[in-house]
Amino acid sequence: MSLKFGTSGLRGLSVDLKGKPSFVYSAAFATFLLRNRIAKPGDRVLVGYDFRDSSPAIAANVKLALGAHGLQPVDCGNLPTPALAFYGIRTGAASMMITGSHIPSDRNGIKFYLPDGEIDKNHEQGISAIAQELVGLELPVATDPAKEADGAADAVSLFMDRNKTLLPKNALSGMRVGVYQHSTVARDLLNEILNYYGAEVFGLGRSEVFIPVDTEAVSVQTIAALQQWAAEFRLDAIVSTDGDGDRPLIADETGTPINGDVCGLIAARFLGADAIVTPVTSNSGIEALGRHVVRTKVGSPFVVAAMQEALKTYQGVVGFEANGGTLTGSSFPVASGLLEPLPTRDSFLPILAVLATAAATGQALSTLKLDLGLPFTAADRLENFATERSAALMAWLRADDTNLERFTAPLGQVSGISELDGLRVTLSNGRIVHFRPSGNAPEMRCYVEAGSLEETAQVLDTGMGLLRDFDTARSVLNMGIGPA
Repeated sequence: MSLKFGTSGLRGLSVDLKGKPSFVYSAAFATFLLRNRIAKPGDRVLVGYDFRDSSPAIAANVKLALGAHGLQPVDCGNLPTPALAFYGIRTGAASMMITGSHIPSDRNGIKFYLPDGEIDKNHEQGISAIAQELVGLELPVATDPAKEADGAADAVSLFMDRNKTLLPKNALSGMRVGVYQHSTVARDLLNEILNYYGAEVFGLGRSEVFIPVDTEAVSVQTIAALQQWAAEFRLDAIVSTDGDGDRPLIADETGTPINGDVCGLIAARFLGADAIVTPVTSNSGIEALGRHVVRTKVGSPFVVAAMQEALKTYQGVVGFEANGGTLTGSSFPVASGLLEPLPTRDSFLPILAVLATAAATGQALSTLKLDLGLPFTAADRLENFATERSAALMAWLRADDTNLERFTAPLGQVSGISELDGLRVTLSNGRIVHFRPSGNAPEMRCYVEAGSLEETAQVLDTGMGLLRDFDTARSVLNMGIGPA
């Protein structure tokens, strides 16, 4: 089977997942739960899904496999991944979310959750090994959907009740907030929670066709639309999420997106966290802001594992990724009680924390961002960058210091390297350029830092050009001529 686990869940082509592979991997997850006594026969397993065309068919296979292996599938419908995971944690049930998150609709995936939260990398290996055992399984005849248990209303209600504890009532009164609805499963719930807190809400760009929105590398077309809406409706902010609602997109009053790690940092400060866990791709200035910081590889399983370790020493632990998805490893006192831990990516917490911080301080979002004093960062990706090509690039850059130094010469002189995840290169002029193959799709990502917005844009443009021209550059450099 062509499927594989990436930075967050199982991913593959939609056409493959709609067939036998999704049944086999779901059967493997059911077997894993039963063998390890995480579940017993007859236990409930929650199933949710996003708005991709392929998701209902994949969900049907998932539920079929669970039922065939003695577990009770509970259909939770179209809902955000953090809502599904929180429902599972509160009710002691494993869960599965059918989603490709932010990647194009020709691909899809499955996220797996134990009753206490996300699976880790060891669990992934165990499920994959069982899937190989079960590869000979055949798809049985579908069951009657009318006989399935329905958990949609309960899951959504519980998640919204959690979010209604975060802020004082009417905390966002007077704010004009746009919701870029596109095709995210979070779109109606975002409207509801913002209205609840008193904001004047404007629905924008709703689509019945799936639109992949990558909150870590927002497209030029999306930014143009955000900026037009911000001016047209005189908005204080525009918010949105990726397809399954676990990564936030927050734009300021000009329609300019705020980097996800900045949003996560504001959420951590809003909660009063004393320890932060975040991947190496997040802003390098975070350490200077007074919290204990742990750096990890990219992917929520690594963040979750490091949060669990941090809890041995620190009481208030928050994790976030460069995409803005924010995780809580501990409880935190909030406006209406205690916010329970949710150790999986959530978009609602950072959205509400950023808006509430702006409202409480009377600052525009653009000012709030600048006042943190962080280095300027940017990121982009090259789509359809074959996995084999990514592997060749990384191997070539690591093979010889000269390769890396001459490849990055247009950006500056190499002064330091981190290989925690991909290649993160610090240059003597203070710039940072980070090359990293995506763990979810055939894409190559580039993250950069520099001293100004203009310089950052220039560094990113150069870095992306280096990736595009990799094959030519490698050929030229290997002949000893110099950078292409």
